[in-house]
Amino acid sequence: MQMYKPLLVKSPITIIFGGYLGSVMFMFFVTAVGNLEATLFGKNFQLKLPEIVLSMAVSLIAAGMVHRICFTTCLIFSIITIYYMNKLSQKTYAVLAPPPAPVKTRRHK
Repeated sequence: MQMYKPLLVKSPITIIFGGYLGSVMFMFFVTAVGNLEATLFGKNFQLKLPEIVLSMAVSLIAAGMVHRICFTTCLIFSIITIYYMNKLSQKTYAVLAPPPAPVKTRRHK
């Protein structure tokens, strides 16, 4: 992002686009960390909050070094991105719990 800093700060639209690029970097970084942990710790390992916060911090710092508004828009776009990533993950990998069996009770007469 630093290489394209002169182009990204030319107009308000390109500044917002810089924040979007930061959120794309966040998505790729979260995916890379998740794949690394799945390789090291097993297929069922899930990303936790520290990994998300670390990925968010790296992308926000990179976007903030371009422009202050890139920082803010990167934060907004990254929150939207992680929401939809979680929604897609729940739809794909969620295990449906079986319905509880009906309880049979005896009636005393």
